Amino acid sequence: MFDQIIAFIRKQYQQKEGRIFLHEPRFIGNEKEYLMECIDSTFVSSVGKFVDQFEEKMAEYTGCKKAIAVSNGTSALHIGLLLAGVERGDLVITQPLSFIATCNAISYTGADPIFVDVDENTLSLSAIELAKFLENEVTIKEGKAIHRTTQRAIRACVPMHTFGHPGEIDLIVELCEKYHIPVVEDAAEGMGSFYKEKHLGTFGKIGTLSFNGNKIITTGGGGMILTDDEELGKKAKHLTTQAKIPHRWEFRHDHIGYNYRLPNINSALGCAQLEVLPTYLERKRKLAKAYENFFTDHPIQFVKEPANSTANYWLNAVMLKDRAERDEFLAHMNDHGIMVRPVWDLLNDLNLFDGIEFGDLATAKNIADRLVNLPSSVTLNE
Repeated sequence: MFDQIIAFIRKQYQQKEGRIFLHEPRFIGNEKEYLMECIDSTFVSSVGKFVDQFEEKMAEYTGCKKAIAVSNGTSALHIGLLLAGVERGDLVITQPLSFIATCNAISYTGADPIFVDVDENTLSLSAIELAKFLENEVTIKEGKAIHRTTQRAIRACVPMHTFGHPGEIDLIVELCEKYHIPVVEDAAEGMGSFYKEKHLGTFGKIGTLSFNGNKIITTGGGGMILTDDEELGKKAKHLTTQAKIPHRWEFRHDHIGYNYRLPNINSALGCAQLEVLPTYLERKRKLAKAYENFFTDHPIQFVKEPANSTANYWLNAVMLKDRAERDEFLAHMNDHGIMVRPVWDLLNDLNLFDGIEFGDLATAKNIADRLVNLPSSVTLNE
């Protein structure tokens, strides 16, 4: 059975032998032209026209008012949490099924995560479980959400759109608003994904994107902060550029700032990648459809986009019967040159995070035991 899957994947990538990677970057547009223009201008660091263009084009594409380019998705999330008012000793609601960057960013602020289970269909934070948690575990005091057991303030909620599949973000935002909890939307994997015709990262108070080398578009390393709040956007730009007060020669700073700027040379790459994003999305959806058709009536289940969404299918995924079959599949595929991987270790299981759990997180555990990502690079053939 596994060998049939190997043959199918090799056919999709027209590669009879050699290693097929999980997600390789593709450069089929104006990348070299823009990079050479950037080099010739000598503006290769934090100032240059491509930074401005990348931010403007990203705001236009996603439909937000302000987009701020930063060094990576983790730094975007860190600043987003600070802008939401997260402070040392606070709690931040998030999901156990996510990349470690989600909780790392929370830890940078001095806050701790509190884990709420995910939804089986979206792989993202469960709106149903979140509603239970808020009703049973949270009270409002002086306009603040307070965790009843610990009496600690809950300052933010960070849902993450797993593999680019949109969660029920509108319901999550609605629930959090009732409890005065800002939503900082981790859309690191959601570039080009839409929920109810609205781009991910634009539902909450602040949203974040990632352009790491394995993302659907890449700047080598990079991220973006998205917001509809003009003042928050200005503050984000200020904090990520060392909080320097503009002046022709003096160095004055009015906040603790961060060197989170995205260099012009990386932004040049991003501008070129953004131009070909529609092509990437079209080809990735074709690949996902091919996977879906292949796994129809198959004992291995393909993970399809949730209702009311148009996913980018950043990483295609399948669900095996149990952990034993998952491990057998991982070994066989990688032994035969097909790079597949399991989902991340659940964040609540890591000793790094002394997080608080709500419920038994059964859905997250079930997914972690069974899910495997398949090769998902943009196919270059028609």
